[in-house]
Formats: sequence, C-alpha cells, structure tokens
Amino acid sequence: MVAQSNIVVDGSALWLDLMETAKFGGTPKGGICRLALSEEDARVREWFTRTCEALGCVVSYDSMGNQFARRAGEEDGLAPIMIGSHLDTQPTGGKFDGILGVMGGIAVLRALRDAGLTTRHPIEIVNWTNEEGARFTPPMLASGVFGGVFTQEFAQSRTDRAGVKLGEALDKIGYIGEETCGAHPAAAYFELHIEQGPVLEAEKRTIGVVQGVQGMRWYSVTVKGHDAHAGTTPMTMRSDALWAAARMIDEVHQVAMDHAPDGLGTVGIIECLPSSSNVVPGEVSFTVDLRHPSDAILEKMEREFRQRMERLASLCGVEMEITPTWVSAAVHFDPLCVECVRDSAHALGYSMRDIVSGAGHDAVYVAKVAPTAMIFVPCWKGISHNEAESAEPEDAKAGANVLLHAVLVADARLDA
Repeated sequence: MVAQSNIVVDGSALWLDLMETAKFGGTPKGGICRLALSEEDARVREWFTRTCEALGCVVSYDSMGNQFARRAGEEDGLAPIMIGSHLDTQPTGGKFDGILGVMGGIAVLRALRDAGLTTRHPIEIVNWTNEEGARFTPPMLASGVFGGVFTQEFAQSRTDRAGVKLGEALDKIGYIGEETCGAHPAAAYFELHIEQGPVLEAEKRTIGVVQGVQGMRWYSVTVKGHDAHAGTTPMTMRSDALWAAARMIDEVHQVAMDHAPDGLGTVGIIECLPSSSNVVPGEVSFTVDLRHPSDAILEKMEREFRQRMERLASLCGVEMEITPTWVSAAVHFDPLCVECVRDSAHALGYSMRDIVSGAGHDAVYVAKVAPTAMIFVPCWKGISHNEAESAEPEDAKAGANVLLHAVLVADARLDA
C-alpha cells in the first residue's frame, strides 16, 4: 500500500506549526519554558484543540488531562490508532522534544484530509500530560496512569516545588476530564521524536527505527559524616562526607565504563551541607542514574554500584544510605508496529538504522497496554533538554512522512 501511495505531509505547514507553538513559553535564547499544567501549557493546549477541530477532529481529555483529537474512521467502532507525544518542556527546553510528535500527528491528519482519504481505523493524536517530570515527578506520569504503572491517586498527589498538587494544577486550568485515564482504547500507538542523541546525525541517516527503550534506575544517595572546623580538625581525624561522596561519584562513572558502550551512569544533582567554605562537610546527597538496554546487565550494574558505595563508606569512615527513586524496565516494542515503521521508511527511500532509545518516553508506558513503536529523526549534535535543541526541516518532514505511512500500513495490517 505504501509503495503505491503518493500521499506526503506538508513539510512547510509542519514547520510553521513547530515555530508557532514555540511562542507559548518562548525564551530569549530561542527555547521554550512550558512546564506541565502551567499557564503556557494551558495556552498551547487551547491551540492544539483549535487546530485539530479545524481539521475535523473531535477533541476530548481524560481524568489526567491527556488530550485526544479523534478523526473518524470507516469502521468507527474500531479502537483508534494513536499517534502523538507531549507538549510540556523542561525549564530550558527546546522546540522539538515531544512537540515534534504532536505536530507530526497534526501533519498526518492534514495530509489525510488533503488527500480525501479515510482510514479504516479512527486516528487519534494524543498529547500526554507531564511527560518531562520537570514540574511534577516522576516523569511520564499521565501515560504511566494510562498504562497501569501508577494509580491516578498517586499521580494527582505529586507536588511541585511550591507544594501545588498535580490534581490541583489540572483543575486550575480546567483539564480534569470525565473519562477515567486508562479507559481509552488503542489499537496501536506510534510516537515520532527527535533522537536526543548524536548517532543518526553522525551516521548521516534520516530515520531511526526504534526497537525499544533501555532500562533505567534512579537512586538518591545520602552520605553522613561530621561537621568540623576546617582549620582545627586534623585530616586524619575527619569524617568528611564530601570527600567520601567525591570518591563514590567516581565509582558511579567506573561502573558504567565497565559496561560500556551500552552502560551509562550519571550523577546529576549534588547537595552539600552545611555549605560553608571553612566547615568540613557533614552531609552530602547526590542522585545516580544507571541505564542499560538489558535488564540483566542493569541488575548487575546495580549490585556493583551498591558494593562500591558500601566499601567506600567503610573506608572513608562515613554512613551511607541508598534510596531507589525510580525504576523503568527495558522495553521491547511490538514487532508488527516496528515493521510498519521499517517498511514505510524503506518504501519512501529514507536511509535508516535500528536504534534503541536511551531516554524515556510516553511510549514506554503505552507499550504495556497497546502495540507500540517509535520513529527517531536526527537532532543537531544530539542536543536535547536545552534551548539550543535543533532539527532540520527536511528531517522533521521525513519523520512525519514515515509516521503517516506507518499508520496507513498498520491500518491495513492490524486485526479488527
């Protein structure tokens, strides 16, 4: 079906949509600050509704504020094929992370309308609430409720730094829908996204056929020593929490290096108390992020990480506690949906490669309840979660074209 079809997305309209939505929370440096359920998020949600209604869609939202723009199908009683991503950003985010997936969905519906084509299944664009986790943690909260990973009560009770609960923020902008999150049917789900890494650009490939998402484990490590005067406490009599933590952080790096190239280890936040230049630090906390595509190897990395932390705590004369804060198992996407992406990219003549996502996405949790696949396109230097995040118009168009044709292939291949 794909090889015979000459339907393509309007790349110029797609790019205009990307630039238009970038105005909602736009920053002086050209990025976006559009935290979940903020005033800026409310405004871009309204834009999404208006735009999709103009394309003939019916727009609804569920009890977690996930938005669904539905285009009717010939067999409208079938579960819809869903496409989309998210519109919230990091505090210093870019114009493409998540947003390309939603705008690519709009481009698909625009192409279907312009071609006068009605698919067998209904097609729905979805905008997932709070994917980034920048305001309410953990990330991917609403898709997590949809996929049965989190309860709605847990998700709506999460608070931001000001103490505002997610449920309160949803209510404030008017996005608590009547449909229970997770009750919405889905025949399949396709998500278009920038790679957020350098591989496709380095290899000069246009499309990444995403096989799945690597496993991730987050921890909070607290190291306790004793506050002491920097000028009067001999080095041999100190219990220096920061010195111990520094050695531990180096070991986090080494655990990842021992499992390279796929193993990853990151310390992203360090807090030191009492934070005085002439006091030996008595308490340090830091975060640890371990990742690997294999759950078995990730389990081994965790064991090694814990053993090294305990050894150093004993050696440095400090107390140490590790608290797990988030676990996401490795995900393997649906073979049929992955083939829909690969066949579409091949038929359209785009260079491609199989790839595993290093970052988490809403697709991780949606895959628990619906056949799922993802499409990656290159981004400049692999930069993401950054105002400098950038992608080429032709790559964005290519990704949307593959998304369009993957939907058409899935529409033909999926069982009723």
